[in-house]
Amino acid sequence: MSEKPLPVRVVDAMMAKDYFSQWLGIERLEDGEGISVIRMTVRNEMLNGFGIAHGGITYSLADSAFAFASNSHGRHAVSIETSISHTQAVFEGDVLTASAKLDKLSNRVAWYRVEITNQNQDLVAIFKGTVYRKSQEWEND
Repeated sequence: MSEKPLPVRVVDAMMAKDYFSQWLGIERLEDGEGISVIRMTVRNEMLNGFGIAHGGITYSLADSAFAFASNSHGRHAVSIETSISHTQAVFEGDVLTASAKLDKLSNRVAWYRVEITNQNQDLVAIFKGTVYRKSQEWEND
């Protein structure tokens, strides 16, 4: 049996201790170098007073994909700046998919874009994030 690829090993290690992503019910669809695709279903306890998903839910889903993608190169990466634009309301039962992709990578900083779509492939949010890449490697933890 072959060893799992580095991005899969890194995300396995991250998810083992990422209780919030576990609470969100995140399902990993793709782990790759500089990419992450994850999915979750919006539950009743994730709704705000308007009966729509709290903005923090789509933000958190995007942030998890961002974290997985940015750490997939094998070095610890931590967020230094993020932003999100909500383009459409999200409701209970919606199945959201977050697709994170690397825009630019340097030795110490990297930029990512995360698109979140619903089950109808409608774009519901766009997230942008910058990480600082530490010298610490996941394989040495």
